Amino acid sequence: FGSSGVEGKIKAIKFARENRVPFLGLCYGLQLAVVEFARNVCDMKDANTTEVNPKTGFPVIDIIESQKELMKKHEYGGTMRLGAYAANLKEGTKVLQLYKDSKRLEKDQARLEELRADKGQGFRLGKITEKNVVLERHRHRYEVNPKFVPQLEKCGLRFSGYHERFDNTKLMEFIELEGHPYFVATQSHPEFKSRLEDPAPLFLGLVKACK
Repeated sequence: FGSSGVEGKIKAIKFARENRVPFLGLCYGLQLAVVEFARNVCDMKDANTTEVNPKTGFPVIDIIESQKELMKKHEYGGTMRLGAYAANLKEGTKVLQLYKDSKRLEKDQARLEELRADKGQGFRLGKITEKNVVLERHRHRYEVNPKFVPQLEKCGLRFSGYHERFDNTKLMEFIELEGHPYFVATQSHPEFKSRLEDPAPLFLGLVKACK
């Protein structure tokens, strides 16, 4: 996170997208992939994250409204997503297929049931609206701005998974591009659940795409 090296990272993402180089973005990587796509595909020339440019005309990455209210009260701890959160995975997506192939959907079921049984942890599940759900760890404050999701989708960016809060706000968890060998990003930190003998699905997918 932060502004250091951001434009260089965006150029690297643009190169990977245009030259069909396998790409996997994690957390800030997803956010900058959205910025790059907005600028160069959707013609939002000064699109940015408000973390870097608070005055951008196209704040495709921003702090959601409820978080802004907490920040006004200096309640900064409540403005971050920390720990495990459920993601609803959409049918027909590469991300869903990767999670199916790795058997992670089944492996996450026990933890999902534990969260369902603990009313104090319901916010981690949010609204379960898809048949396939996974849990991944998080540590971030900024989100894909829901106001720009329809326009980004219209330009061809696919949001393959999301977390839906109880106030109906959808927080984007995964993106991908159809027709690209491997252009995938997640708002989460799958490295926290990745092991040598059981690699995270997105890492395994990247390695296979690079073979």
